[in-house]
Amino acid sequence: MIDLSVDLGKFRIVNPVMTASGTFGYGFEYKDYYDLTELGAVVVKGIAEKPSNGNPTPRVAEVTGGMLNAIGLQGPGVDKFLHGAEYLPFLRLTGATVIVNIWGRSIREYCEVASRLDAESDGIAALEINISCPNVKEGGVAFGTDLKLAHQVVAEVRKVTALPLITKLSPNVTRIADFARAVVDAGSDLVSLINTLTGMAINIETRRPCLANVTGGLSGPAIKPVAVRMVYEVAQAVNVPIIGMGGIMTGDDAVEFMLAGASAVAVGTATFADPYAPLKVVQGIREYLERHHYQSVREIVGAVIR
Repeated sequence: MIDLSVDLGKFRIVNPVMTASGTFGYGFEYKDYYDLTELGAVVVKGIAEKPSNGNPTPRVAEVTGGMLNAIGLQGPGVDKFLHGAEYLPFLRLTGATVIVNIWGRSIREYCEVASRLDAESDGIAALEINISCPNVKEGGVAFGTDLKLAHQVVAEVRKVTALPLITKLSPNVTRIADFARAVVDAGSDLVSLINTLTGMAINIETRRPCLANVTGGLSGPAIKPVAVRMVYEVAQAVNVPIIGMGGIMTGDDAVEFMLAGASAVAVGTATFADPYAPLKVVQGIREYLERHHYQSVREIVGAVIR
């Protein structure tokens, strides 16, 4: 028997594969496919203080090697997430490990959401702070691209919750290791990376952008080499567990992230093509470990660095 369990500091997961926020809804959408406890964790779509309708359509475009999206963080808001039957109440019944992704347009909004979730934290294993959001008080600059703001938002959220904090890092920076250090210094228990890369596509027949928002986030296999490199850099900069993501389609892809220093991985875009993709990644990791005679998945974490 191979031990696939992973220790993520303040909580443990049964295997290293979770869903990436924004690609798995709130778990309810996949209940007829398989038991959600077969996943390491379910990371839900971003939760804000109030409901959000997101961006106008079209907001998804297929591109070579992946997709662009400008969904605009559409979501039900924290009240409905906490009490709506198809949200947290449903997830509690499944017994799945649940990580709630949170976002805001100001530090106050982040703290309000974190505080509300902390007060009703039964069934929540951790919060994932999405710092790729525009700070309206700073002229729209993303929290995740400004070292001072990244540190500040994590430090303030840390004050209002005892839940483990995961900070989701933006790749749209020059030195991602600096941002990892900043958020860990501010109190983040883990880091996850990478979020999407900013991209754009143009319809040459209409001579218009493919997305109503003009630009969007690039995800899928095209970004995997960038993501692996950034995980490798961050693993040498901070001493906290890392959740790696970005273009993971197979178990071999996941192993690559883990060898670079990730303790766990998140599967995102692949799930759009195949709802069973996360479970297939789990099986692929198991087969790799068997093939190379490992007893535990933890043995391969950071092997390239060692």
